[in-house]
Amino acid sequence: MKNDKTFDEIAERWKADKKPYVKRSTYAAYSLLIANHLRPAFGTQTEITEALVQRFVLDKLTQGLSQKSIKDILTVLKMILKFGVKNELTEYRRIDIKFPTPRERHRIEVLSKTQQRRIMAYIADHFTCLNLGIYICLCTGMRIGEICALTWDDIDTEAGIIKIDKTIQRIYLPEGGAKRTEVVIDTPKSENSIREIPMSRSLLRLVKPLKRAADGRFFVLTNTLRPTEPRIYRNYYKRFLQELGIPALKFHGLRHSFATRCIESRCDYKTVSVLLGHSNISTTLNLYVHPNLEQKKRCVEQMSRSLR
Repeated sequence: MKNDKTFDEIAERWKADKKPYVKRSTYAAYSLLIANHLRPAFGTQTEITEALVQRFVLDKLTQGLSQKSIKDILTVLKMILKFGVKNELTEYRRIDIKFPTPRERHRIEVLSKTQQRRIMAYIADHFTCLNLGIYICLCTGMRIGEICALTWDDIDTEAGIIKIDKTIQRIYLPEGGAKRTEVVIDTPKSENSIREIPMSRSLLRLVKPLKRAADGRFFVLTNTLRPTEPRIYRNYYKRFLQELGIPALKFHGLRHSFATRCIESRCDYKTVSVLLGHSNISTTLNLYVHPNLEQKKRCVEQMSRSLR
């Protein structure tokens, strides 16, 4: 095909086509990946080859981007190129990308049981709404955007459940020239993220008297009609750990800690997956189900006994 369009031209048409069908946050995420990564590398190109993309991947790895981040960028790139081929804006070119074999397994960071007990005991004795959010996340595995969007109406103390159907995030606004951002409340990450999580007895005891006196419209973390955003709450959590003398752990580590405690308690994997709002059980298995040495020894011993 002659007169192939540039990547920039195809990307702009793809964005216009995609915009009516995706959430604002998703559209903003696509736009940010294009602006920060794809446009600088491919913007003026009319012929995007496998060799060009492979070099892009290796450059990004050298810059320190994770394989997951790069694969997210490639997903957007492939959607744009597929759109270009479908609408006869460019020719089809097969692109198969190779990643270096990981040298070590990525390990998730979690609180030890001792650290977790210490945090929960401290919050019970030093109650604030912001501290309550940390306690809730340890007991439910909620994401930071979900806890920031939680209102008292979402907590049903009679049924003993928390309903999750929204999230807060700051999104990039691609229109208007200069980079701008905006805080939005939207539906959660995926359909599976809309879920109900039972409360533990300790959490229920903590929130029940508060729920009786609370205005259902108020956000739990602020106890007002104005929410706090994830960036600000993340900074508060960082200071909270410093005050307790607990080593730095990403806020998402609270979610990892909840999932790990569930697995350690021998909860079935499907139930854990549903509680976390994962799209499929394989995500849960890959992240959290790694047999420890004792389990491995027990397995080998069982195999050995079967041969006797």
